[in-house]
Amino acid sequence: MDPTFLEIFLAVAEQGSVTRAARQLGRAPSNVSTRIQNLEEELGASLFSREGKRMNLTREGGLFLPYAKRLTALAREARLAVKPFAEAGILRVGTMESTAASRLPPVLRRLSESHPGAHLPLTIAATRELIVSVLSDELDCAFVAKPPAEMQPEWYSTNNLGGLCATTAYEERLLLVLPASHPPLQGPGDVQVHTLAALEPGCTYRNVAERWLGRGGYIRTSEMSSYHSILATVLGGNAIGVVPESVLNMLNWTSDVRTHEIACVETVLVRKPDYVSDLFTAFERVVVSQSSGAPSGHSLEH
Repeated sequence: MDPTFLEIFLAVAEQGSVTRAARQLGRAPSNVSTRIQNLEEELGASLFSREGKRMNLTREGGLFLPYAKRLTALAREARLAVKPFAEAGILRVGTMESTAASRLPPVLRRLSESHPGAHLPLTIAATRELIVSVLSDELDCAFVAKPPAEMQPEWYSTNNLGGLCATTAYEERLLLVLPASHPPLQGPGDVQVHTLAALEPGCTYRNVAERWLGRGGYIRTSEMSSYHSILATVLGGNAIGVVPESVLNMLNWTSDVRTHEIACVETVLVRKPDYVSDLFTAFERVVVSQSSGAPSGHSLEH
């Protein structure tokens, strides 16, 4: 049984509300609702009765409550028992697919040379999901994409980034990728294909591209599972795509498509202010030394 499900269950039981529990946990309300549903499916019982906006424990939920508290306490005790080892040898890193592919290999190789016993399990996801995972302590740190300045007020409020600490890691030139036969662009109004191939909705690159293209008129988005599938769709001539330049160069498809830069997007390494470990410090140091941009540390706040 996933300890995260239990923590969410206890928060909803305490708060009597999905919205308040989500605020307490630093999660989206939809994420809390989904985890509760998953737990109910696993147990084969309804744990809450939904009366208006109030979430009340059912009879089954009341029976499950003391077990959830005991299981959560036991999980916490187990974490504390292995904490010295975990702090010394394990760093849970979240990363966007593009960063994992084009930026992290030399970082991980260099870190393995200086810390041969270290274990860095990687979780690949979109920026929005990674932020939630850091806030909820499912990840120790994560690489996320910080959008251009004009989008940042909306980005901050949407993703609840107040107080997260960040270190600048990389600067990514974000490109629209068009079929080779497409005429050159001067602006969004010159785009002749009205379908954008992009990754999932929580991807900052997708959000930047949708905002830029929206200035030129109607655009619909076709969700892809990888950058390979984005480029394959573009080569088919029925869509344009959004890809960071570092990934496009790595895939060696630049001669098959036309590109147009739409933004420069900063990649930052984020963590909670109270998270510190020797392994993270070493990892951060390698990231900064490998970065072509000037390093800077700051807090992401509203």
